[in-house]
Amino acid sequence: MYIIRSAEFVKSGTNDTHYPEALKSEYLFLGRSNVGKSSLINAIVNRKNLARTSSEPGKTITMNFFNINDEIYLVDAPGYGYARRSRTQIALFQEMLLDYIKTRASLKRIFMLIDMKVCATKDDIEVFQSMKRAGYEVTILLTKQDKLNQSERFKNVNIIKKQLSDAEIQMIPTSSETKRGIEKIHAIFEEDLNE
Repeated sequence: MYIIRSAEFVKSGTNDTHYPEALKSEYLFLGRSNVGKSSLINAIVNRKNLARTSSEPGKTITMNFFNINDEIYLVDAPGYGYARRSRTQIALFQEMLLDYIKTRASLKRIFMLIDMKVCATKDDIEVFQSMKRAGYEVTILLTKQDKLNQSERFKNVNIIKKQLSDAEIQMIPTSSETKRGIEKIHAIFEEDLNE
């Protein structure tokens, strides 16, 4: 079990000249606006307000780096799929994201968050397919698991696997309320650091 001893916000940036020096492992958290990214990051590090939840969807437009135990960075990417963003902003976001992924050698894994209640949106499917095409390992974190009963969870997991056309994809149901799935995420950190 990975123990979180320290967790702090380090810096925000939009390109590699702004990003902090690499640590042993880095994890990118990616998801559409309102999927519950900040809440889940806070649950993972067991802090109330480390990752700030934006009052306005689509407001975050930088990569935010959180240093965990001086070993790991959790990187919070801006939420995608926000309707009021202009085409130029969307193109800049995609460029920033791909640039980050290509240049960060310590990036171990992409955690892509999908709302378990809503299932995968068109934007989720597009982003997932572009990450897979580029050859990156993606783990799906299904958020808001506590909002569904058991039969709905089972049904929606199967729907999402079909939507992503990947029956083998690793999916972890999570809840920032009940802390479901947090131990599994910690176990991934532990495993990667011991490689």
